[in-house]
Amino acid sequence: MMFPVRIEVIPSQGIVGQVQALVPRTTTLSVTCLPHHGIERTLRTAVELGDAGYTVVPHLAARSISSTAELTGIVRACGAAGISEVFVIGGDRKQPAGVYRSALPVLEDIAQYTGGTMRAGVAGYPEGHPAVSPVDLLDGLLAKQHLAAHVVTQMCFSTEKIRDYAAFLRGEGVHLPVWAGVAGAVPRTKLVALGTQIGVGSSLKFLSRKGPLARKLLSGDRYSPDSLIASLESQPGSIAGIHLYSFNSLQSVPGNQLPAEPEQATTAALQTALIRGAARDS
Repeated sequence: MMFPVRIEVIPSQGIVGQVQALVPRTTTLSVTCLPHHGIERTLRTAVELGDAGYTVVPHLAARSISSTAELTGIVRACGAAGISEVFVIGGDRKQPAGVYRSALPVLEDIAQYTGGTMRAGVAGYPEGHPAVSPVDLLDGLLAKQHLAAHVVTQMCFSTEKIRDYAAFLRGEGVHLPVWAGVAGAVPRTKLVALGTQIGVGSSLKFLSRKGPLARKLLSGDRYSPDSLIASLESQPGSIAGIHLYSFNSLQSVPGNQLPAEPEQATTAALQTALIRGAARDS
């Protein structure tokens, strides 16, 4: 089988043109929300990509939303642009910009404002979260699942951990489809060096103990997700699709045979995204 693939991009300068040049219009794109960018840039980029013919899923970081009025405006803007799905996270801000401190009340208000017509994804953590206990993470998903369409996992490098996490959620009563968060093609040394910042150190250590598998996954100058995806596809049933963290290195799109981007630019995008991912809460 072939999993459906969604690609996460960072709304940096020039990304719309890069996507148009390198990514098929049939691809669904997820647009991040970084604290120093704010939701405005996320929405602007999402609307531009939508106008270019892509299906887009903007990230809404609860702690970056200043008020219920701002959330209402965001939902209206999405509706006007034909955007029918969002991805709701707690966000990275240490101090909330307004009344929202976590994803749940944002999901509740979106459902109220739209009558349930706006789909929403939520985050999951196969290897835990550095600031949230496992019990609280599970309780959060149980509380949110009636308002959510699916779970997108934090980046993970272990097929077993992804499958075990999906099975764990089902066993605990969370029945949302699980999309596996997978890193795209990025510089290998930077990926390993920064991996512990987002709580995925154990899956990287897992790879280091696996000998031939580790060499296959982490060989050469750049990490490639192909082997991990193939391994997930070899045992279908637990995973609904692949959420590819591209770090704006768009040659990582499966099936694209594109020249590598300059490592300096790719590494900068990678570091920004990894730091963002470290603080993404439930």
